[in-house]
Amino acid sequence: MSLSDSPAEAATEETPDLRGQITSEQELRALLGEPGAPALKKQITHLDAHCRDFIAFAPLLFISTANRAGLCDVSPKGDAPGFARVLSDHLLSIPDRPGNRRADTLRNIIENPQVGLLFVIPGLRETLRINGRAALYTDPALLDSLSAQGKAPQLAIVVEACEVFLHCGRALIRSRLWETASWPLAEALPSAPQIFADHIALPGVTSEVAEEALEESYTTGLY
Repeated sequence: MSLSDSPAEAATEETPDLRGQITSEQELRALLGEPGAPALKKQITHLDAHCRDFIAFAPLLFISTANRAGLCDVSPKGDAPGFARVLSDHLLSIPDRPGNRRADTLRNIIENPQVGLLFVIPGLRETLRINGRAALYTDPALLDSLSAQGKAPQLAIVVEACEVFLHCGRALIRSRLWETASWPLAEALPSAPQIFADHIALPGVTSEVAEEALEESYTTGLY
């Protein structure tokens, strides 16, 4: 099997011979069936009181973007609940806090303004999805309203909502995400410093060096 349109590099191990690829919506609907009326009717085109309330409680969101070539990216954005602010029935703003300056999301928005947002509230199984168009702003009043720890962001992502709907909790229920009893032991988790060191592959960058750099950035570089 070859996914000829994939931008990913060729796998280093033998590629499995996968069969039964679905290539049309007709085939997909034959397998899954049609959505029911509630699934279709739940979608709205504005940020009503329910959406505003949800966003005000969310300390975490994920934003999906793609560049002009279609290469996709998903990035988490997080801060105190309500860090993303609703500006009107159709607009919301997301502060861009300090990071590593790769600016993948920001560069993608310049090339392709279409974005998807997923808002998450701890302990709640349902999530809020917003699809729309984004742009980058440095308006002083807007940035000041998005300040945290006494510091305003350098820029903000402003999203015009076009499709808004609540996503059911099946995925979070199946994942048992909020059930602490299902969480793996800390010592069994992958080591972020080791992953960084191995992927960076630069002389002198050991897992210890990577860990020190990470902790420094988490201590002094959040705002």
